[in-house]
Amino acid sequence: MGNENLFNKTTEQVSSYRHLEKMSTEEMVKSINTEDATVAGAVRKELASVIALIDALTEKLSKGGRLFYVGAGTSGRLGILDASEWAPTFGVPETLVNGLIAGGAAALRVGIEDAEDSYETGWHDLQRYNVSDRDFVIGIAASGTTPYVAGALKQCRDHHISTGCIVCNPGSPVALYADYPIEVIVGPEFVTGSTRMKSGTAQKMVLNMISTSVMIKLGRVHDNRMVHMKINNEKLIERGTKMFMEKAGISNYEEAKSLLLKYGSVHIALNNMKT
Repeated sequence: MGNENLFNKTTEQVSSYRHLEKMSTEEMVKSINTEDATVAGAVRKELASVIALIDALTEKLSKGGRLFYVGAGTSGRLGILDASEWAPTFGVPETLVNGLIAGGAAALRVGIEDAEDSYETGWHDLQRYNVSDRDFVIGIAASGTTPYVAGALKQCRDHHISTGCIVCNPGSPVALYADYPIEVIVGPEFVTGSTRMKSGTAQKMVLNMISTSVMIKLGRVHDNRMVHMKINNEKLIERGTKMFMEKAGISNYEEAKSLLLKYGSVHIALNNMKT
């Protein structure tokens, strides 16, 4: 660690577009859309790495481990976004997946850019959760050089904690400390160096694959339905009731709704129908 400034970052290469301020709105939007259209292809090239991470993470969680995302800036916010969606979508404990961001909760609302410059803070943040070799830690850093992330993953490796990463530069320092590196190379951004654009989109696509696939493998989806989702607002009550009606063969909406609210999830309601 310490030579990150010498690392050649494709994410920092000069944009293929010049004089953006002279573009019309149509030119800007079409150019951004053209660049965004390349992201799925870049992700596709890394599917083997994504699969390897998913399988390793599934094994850890199936044995009682937890998942931690560690990131800074946009990358950290994307990790927290994904972490926050496992519990309501799949009905798992809120402590199963945890998102850590350099600078803490305040960094979700405002940029605290210098918070990422410490190699020690990421590991200290993980220690507050008593992270252990039962757990799995994924570092998210578009550049692949963020000290907060690199330091955390290095300490995890030293403590025999399984690690992965989602980065957008090849051969980065962060990837060197990851047992399961995912390197999605999206190339220069529309606005030079603005990695909240294609890089952020790529990271979100990979995070969707990870969270969804792991939960399916652990039995939290039946057929193609979120039968374990938490029923905690009117939209989800309606969705859950219709799902329950279909699965249980009930034609009366109010009857199905009453049973769903009684048991709290489609999965539990269906199990009670069988007894």
